[in-house]
Amino acid sequence: MRLTPLARQALAEFLGSAGLVAVVIGSGIAASRLSPDDTGLQLLENALVTGAGLVALILAFGPVSGGHFNPVVTLADRSLGGVSTRQVAVYLPAQLAGGALGAMAANLMFDLPAVSISTHERSAGGLWLSEALATFGLVVLIFGLVRAGRGAMAPFAVGAYITAAYFWSSSTSFANPMIDVARMLSDTFAGIAPSSVPMFVLMQLVGAVAAVAAVRVLYPGITENAGDTLVPHAETSTMDR
Repeated sequence: MRLTPLARQALAEFLGSAGLVAVVIGSGIAASRLSPDDTGLQLLENALVTGAGLVALILAFGPVSGGHFNPVVTLADRSLGGVSTRQVAVYLPAQLAGGALGAMAANLMFDLPAVSISTHERSAGGLWLSEALATFGLVVLIFGLVRAGRGAMAPFAVGAYITAAYFWSSSTSFANPMIDVARMLSDTFAGIAPSSVPMFVLMQLVGAVAAVAAVRVLYPGITENAGDTLVPHAETSTMDR
């Protein structure tokens, strides 16, 4: 069976998003069970596994889709001319659907209901600021590396950044609307209550907009080829932008 390039890219984003959410939620559940009396150790375990898993997923699926797994990265890439409108139209639903599947898979792996709506409220000014800053840093990191011609380093840099951001940001750096939505589906260590999601998404978008502006100022006159966001594609897209 041979898929079109756009279908392959959508599948890569779906699988990568599912894998990322499974890693985030699964490692959170495992950490809470392995270290039930030490929240700091739980967070460290969750952070290290998430960072390592993110590197592996970007390396695996990046050559097909660019390895976004994040709507704000996709939208920023569109703004900077890296992907087409058609790609955005298939990437975003693929990411959200993959994230939901990943959450259900993580729950089931640990003998929990496939869906359990989180009751973990995350609502405070400091958390909202944290999400804006974490997203800003992530987007600047990705597109700064790409525009500096160092895109091959991005999987490792992004994994390291997210690992660190678990601790320097008060919100533990969700920095991803797909992650927000998926983590609503697991009432576990990594969960977030539905009522907390809208402000997280809004602040992530604010951070991404500011980051795109910063990238334009820092790297004027430089545009990346389609798909060069994290790992260069095996084939360059020629879809209309």
